[in-house]
Order: sequence, then structure tokens, then C-alpha cells
Amino acid sequence: QVQLVESGGGLVQAGGSLRLSCAASGRTFSTYAMGWFRQAPGKEREFVAAIRGDSVTTVYAGSVKGRFTISRDNAKNTVYLQMNSLKPEDTAVYYCAADANLPIYRLSTQSYYDYWGQGTQVTVSS
Repeated sequence: QVQLVESGGGLVQAGGSLRLSCAASGRTFSTYAMGWFRQAPGKEREFVAAIRGDSVTTVYAGSVKGRFTISRDNAKNTVYLQMNSLKPEDTAVYYCAADANLPIYRLSTQSYYDYWGQGTQVTVSS
């Protein structure tokens, strides 16, 4: 069982930056693929970014590529999402998710993730 707790959300102006954190419980964090997903009001939850346990393999949604960076610190059982050049359309609840040993071709599919955090709100004002 893995428990995930997100933090770092808030209100920021367009063009600003935020860093989200997701702290995970468990002794095998380094074997888990970690993903960030988001859900805007009235929209379905969508993939943002993911990273495998090797800390090297990453995948990004096209809408955030070049602006967001996912990283992880396996010693701290934490995954991060650095968000730069934020836009109003990035406003959403951001969720952290985890699953063991996902291959790269499944990282962007939320149905493969077994564990989810409670979400953190990110609001970008224009």
C-alpha cells in the first residue's frame, strides 16, 4: 500500500512558477513509476507528466512540454513537478499517482495507476 500526499499548490499570476511535491509512504518508492495528472473544472482528468523509478525516463503531455519538469528524489520518497511559464489554462486540481514498474508506453494512462493522492489546487490568474 502506498499513500501519497501532494503539496505546493496555490494562486499564481500568469507567467509565474510553482513547484508541486508529492510525498510517498512505503519502502519501495524507487520501484514505482510516478505520474502527475490534472483536472480542470468541467473537464476530464488528463495526463501531465510521469517519471519511472530510474529517475531518467520521463514523459510529458504536449501542452506542458518545455514548461514543466518532473523529477524525483528516491532518498526522500518524493516526486516534484516544477511548473514554469504558467498559463490560466493550467488551472486545475493536480493529482499525484503511483504504480509499480510501469513501462514507458503506459506512463500516460491513468487507469494503470493504482495509488492516488488527494490533489492540490493550482490557480493561475491572467
